[in-house]
Amino acid sequence: MAEVAETKQDRIARRQVDKFEARRSELALATLATLAELGYARTSLREIAQNSEFSHGILHYYFADKRDLLTHAVRQYEAVCVTRYDDVVAGAESAEVLARDFADTFFGTLKSDAQLHRLWYDLRNQSLFDESFRADVLEIDQRREEMIWRVVSRYAELCGAEPATSPSGAYAVLDGIFQSALLHSLSGVSDTVSRFENELTTILRLLVVQR
Repeated sequence: MAEVAETKQDRIARRQVDKFEARRSELALATLATLAELGYARTSLREIAQNSEFSHGILHYYFADKRDLLTHAVRQYEAVCVTRYDDVVAGAESAEVLARDFADTFFGTLKSDAQLHRLWYDLRNQSLFDESFRADVLEIDQRREEMIWRVVSRYAELCGAEPATSPSGAYAVLDGIFQSALLHSLSGVSDTVSRFENELTTILRLLVVQR
């Protein structure tokens, strides 16, 4: 009987933890737009509450501080975003089609989710100064690197070639282009963004080498 009672208590405890985590995720996603608009430095839990339907007390109950909320929110967003190129990779029948569809998606998300991408780079920059962010940032960065590598390795395969660099090297190149394009896009410098768009296929070719 004692074992049965203990098992029941364990199930109840797990359900309570699951409900708590589900509520954290719900709140993080609901406040993501405010976080993306204001950025880390200009945001506090109180300001987030004032710009959302949730009270400061609720946010403070579920999150220790704005760092906790910001990290959880970006994790939720990135869990979806790291699959953004999977359909492009799966549907590509040639290297040319893959390069075209990748470029369309690459710059399409740049425009449609600019504020959210800005929030990610804000979090990554903060990790240079705040050690408490680093483990989460490195984990998210690794998943983004794997996302890019799926594109590059499939492109190489379709070209009958091999990747000319490591996964981290390919990610550094393409992420650097994306971050620069984001900055120019937010600054209204459309000519530079257009140049990046035109050059992306050429850059993909530079990331592979013929066997």
